[in-house]
Amino acid sequence: MDLAELNRVANAMVAPGRGVLAADESAGTVKKRFEAIGVESTEENRRDYRELLFRSKGMANISGVILFDETIRQNAKDGTPLARIIEQAGSLPGIKVDKGTKPLPFHPGEVITEGLDGLRERLVEYRGLGAKFCKWRAVIDIGPAIPTYYCIRANAAALARYAALCQDEGLVPIVEPEVLMDGDHDIDRCFAVTEKTLKTVFQELYLARVALEGMVLKPNMVVPGKKSPKQAPVGEVAEKTLRVLKECVPAAVPGIAFLSGGQSDLDATARLDAMNRLGGGPWKITFSYSRALQAAPQKAWSGKAENVAKAQAAFTHRAAMNGLASMGKWSADLEKQAA
Repeated sequence: MDLAELNRVANAMVAPGRGVLAADESAGTVKKRFEAIGVESTEENRRDYRELLFRSKGMANISGVILFDETIRQNAKDGTPLARIIEQAGSLPGIKVDKGTKPLPFHPGEVITEGLDGLRERLVEYRGLGAKFCKWRAVIDIGPAIPTYYCIRANAAALARYAALCQDEGLVPIVEPEVLMDGDHDIDRCFAVTEKTLKTVFQELYLARVALEGMVLKPNMVVPGKKSPKQAPVGEVAEKTLRVLKECVPAAVPGIAFLSGGQSDLDATARLDAMNRLGGGPWKITFSYSRALQAAPQKAWSGKAENVAKAQAAFTHRAAMNGLASMGKWSADLEKQAA
């Protein structure tokens, strides 16, 4: 393991003013999003959409792109591999390596992420296709009797095994334990579950001998459930999220790249900005968004070639806004100016 190289890549992923684009949506997820804009989810349409993102000026604020298995193997219309286009834009290609979630036996309402079988061989192949980092997502839901500690521990152990395999093969692992924002729980319940999850994850990473200097954490923000009657202001989300991170995330971790997790575009940006304005943490704080970067360009594109420039402009704007938020320099007035 070349820890110096892993650390270099991890730091590049969380460089000031830049963040990670999560373009690793599964075929099923893409189908749903394309249906919402009246586009058929064909391999060609998926390629064309992702190519327009990777060739946009917005890549100036994108440090890395998480790809799906199909995408890292695809070539653009001119024959250039999409992973190469990402590199030409000054960004790092990455790859989602988990196989999704399945029900956790005897634990109703809880899931476990699969994909460890054959992972080392897949990592070798992905490295050959240009990947510099990987991503594995664990899913922790909040409900009346969940999450159980067994679910948290089982998912944390899988995350640690994945991370160790990545580092052993020279790839930086993005460790993503997502506490979902579905449900009607309040912000304090989210805080408690996030705290327990992060502490368990870092315990398992320690036991697996994962080098924290060569990874990036991708957690949820501490927010109320979407159905909660009491939503939280931006300042409270920022303060409680930072507090749980300071309690749980060792200083050796180079950076934290938040998932958007169903937040609106503006909420994801404003909360990230507020955290960076508060500051005080030993790690860099940035974004690794999917919907919060892509909802606007997808709608602008709507599958039409004549809308490519419009879609690229929408993506460039959202990437720029989040780039500013990653440095605590965003303001709502900047959104109004663009409109």
